[in-house]
Amino acid sequence: MPEDETTVFDEAGYLHRTDQQFHFLNQGYSRYDDFLETLASRKRKALKKERRVALEAGITIDWLTGDELAEDIWDQFFTFYMDTGSRKWGQPYLTREFYTLIGQRMARDILLVMAKRDGRYIAGAINFIGSDALFGRHWGCLEDHRFLHFEVCYHQAIDFAIANNLKRVEAGAQGEHKLARGYVPVTTHSAHYITHEGLRNAVAEFLVQEREDVAHFNDILSAHAPYKKGE
Repeated sequence: MPEDETTVFDEAGYLHRTDQQFHFLNQGYSRYDDFLETLASRKRKALKKERRVALEAGITIDWLTGDELAEDIWDQFFTFYMDTGSRKWGQPYLTREFYTLIGQRMARDILLVMAKRDGRYIAGAINFIGSDALFGRHWGCLEDHRFLHFEVCYHQAIDFAIANNLKRVEAGAQGEHKLARGYVPVTTHSAHYITHEGLRNAVAEFLVQEREDVAHFNDILSAHAPYKKGE
């Protein structure tokens, strides 16, 4: 929720929690190179090389949305999703039907970034398009290629946001590796109501320390952002 709403919830007896996400903030860039120019020289060269290496195996990238999200596309993306889930702890929780339903009901609010090699899709990431932001969610792949995950999930999202005049890309929580790709740490806010007095007091005490820790960690990460100093 917006930070300026936290006071209302505090007064209503809710507990205030902060957390951290990584966002790309579009400073009115008209093209990707404008964004690159804001980076320190060493970081700029590293990103250019990373993007070049990610596609050097003959990989091309497609942006699919709206009517382009046919059932065969969802079949392929679901395969990516299941493959990623099988290599992590736990089990994939989304069903194949889920993708059909969102394709039917909100296709124009969805962006699939799909990587193709030798005539077939080998990787993809799903994003949801908001009024002023792109929300990155999950990805999957059938082939491992160096830096392809960063290209599909982070660099392409920035490209899309700039091309469509979106103010930010929300890449979610975790992953300090996002910092080097132009994403900055952002403090998020939420409000929670606990009726049990003992549990409430214990959680409230914990949240005080957690908010301090989140703020401190954000300061540390912000100091290592790839942007030119003073900009």
